[in-house]
Amino acid sequence: MRLGIRLQLLFALGALLMLAFVPLFFAVASLTRATMGGVRASSARAIGRAIAGHVAAARVNRSAPELALLLDAQLGPDGASAIGVYDAAGALVDRAGEPEVTAALPASVEAGAEVLRSARTARGGAILVIVPEHAGAPSTTPRAGAPPTTPRAGAAQVGSVAVLVQTDPSTVPAAPLVRIVALYTGVMALGLLVFAYIAMTRLVVRPVDALSRAAHRVAGGARDLEVPQAGARELAELGASLALMTGRLRADEESLRAKIAEVERYAADLKSAQERLVRSERLASVGRLSAGLAHEIGNPIAAILGLQELLLAGGLTPAEERDFVERMKRETERIHRILRDLLDFARPAAGGPGEAGEAGEEPSGAVADAVDDVVSLVAPQRAFRGVDLARDVAPDVPPVPLSHGRLVQVLLNLLLNAADAVPRAGGRVALRASRGADGAARIEVEDNGPGIAEAVRDTLFEPFITTKQVGEGTGLGLAVCRGLVEAAGGSIGVERGEGGGARFVVLLPAVGSREG
Repeated sequence: MRLGIRLQLLFALGALLMLAFVPLFFAVASLTRATMGGVRASSARAIGRAIAGHVAAARVNRSAPELALLLDAQLGPDGASAIGVYDAAGALVDRAGEPEVTAALPASVEAGAEVLRSARTARGGAILVIVPEHAGAPSTTPRAGAPPTTPRAGAAQVGSVAVLVQTDPSTVPAAPLVRIVALYTGVMALGLLVFAYIAMTRLVVRPVDALSRAAHRVAGGARDLEVPQAGARELAELGASLALMTGRLRADEESLRAKIAEVERYAADLKSAQERLVRSERLASVGRLSAGLAHEIGNPIAAILGLQELLLAGGLTPAEERDFVERMKRETERIHRILRDLLDFARPAAGGPGEAGEAGEEPSGAVADAVDDVVSLVAPQRAFRGVDLARDVAPDVPPVPLSHGRLVQVLLNLLLNAADAVPRAGGRVALRASRGADGAARIEVEDNGPGIAEAVRDTLFEPFITTKQVGEGTGLGLAVCRGLVEAAGGSIGVERGEGGGARFVVLLPAVGSREG
């Protein structure tokens, strides 16, 4: 789960406060301990000098037992920890305090020298103060912090007094002050975090959330972006910019919708024009077929009329009459079959290129069935008399995504063009269908005519391009064929045949391969 901007900023601010306050806390704590230690050391020096001076004065006026009681009275946690008394030669003659502390007292001192130095006891650090005694010295002790008193000239030295005052950090009351500093630092950091949380919520997070909700409403279909008025100036400007951008996007969307509608209208008009072009080319093919069937139908009709006249004249045996009637029936069936094939081809289309095409017809067609139908259509034509029409269909040719009627129209146009190109005597037209290496259907219509000139080969499938004489063609047949084939996802092209003629190649994908 990703953290929000509020928590991320709080974590960043918390890390920054830790970087700022933690070193500051340790610095303040160290400075506090050092300051308290210095104060404690100064106090220890003053206490040591005072006790040493007091003991030196009392040593002159009191007996040994009284002096021992005085030494014990000077000991305490806030005073001296150990006291030693030395004679004029500097040797230790008496001491007071616990044994582990008094062990830090020197066994001898330098006579007549005042010493102030650090020492180490079993309880920690301490300060050792040694004050020499002189006969006739004043009984008053020097003021705390004052320099050592210089004895009067001629005063005889009677000994020295050494005082140990503890300065261990455990005796310095710095911990409460450090805890107060830590509490203050923690409270300040927590207060800053709470203040930052509230400020970011009111100034940043709430306006951003409101802006996000408004953007979601726009994404859900709202027409305008409601910009929140609260928040910082930058957020208000961002909201205004987003509102302006939303308005422009809406305007662009409306413009795009209008353009899409216009393109769809143009596409529908283009599709309608293409349908009319396909129908017109189909009717042209029907006309060419009808013209070619005139002689084919005329001969059977003439034969039927002659047989009818013989029957009407009479004088025929029943066997002869039956033979004439059977001949008339065969000729009539021949005419019926020719007209039926023509009418099946001329049936009006119901769909666009590549669709069902004929009423009730599937959107895919078998190549073998289309080849059989187109051969039956062109076989009676006068243009194919004397032309060797070869048919070769492989058994594994897949069905193609082009309706049966559309496929027949494409093949019929190619065969009629081939019949016009081959010579009347010795003409050969081959219609072949096979399965290509990529699984597509490959259909070839090859003739032994003069072929296609190089000058028109690249533009042969453009509208109004024809190689026939003026008045013999419109130049739309091959353009319609290309439109039908390409609408089904295929391609059509022309190449030079083996005998120098033209070979038209139609490649159509197998049914189901266009979706893959």
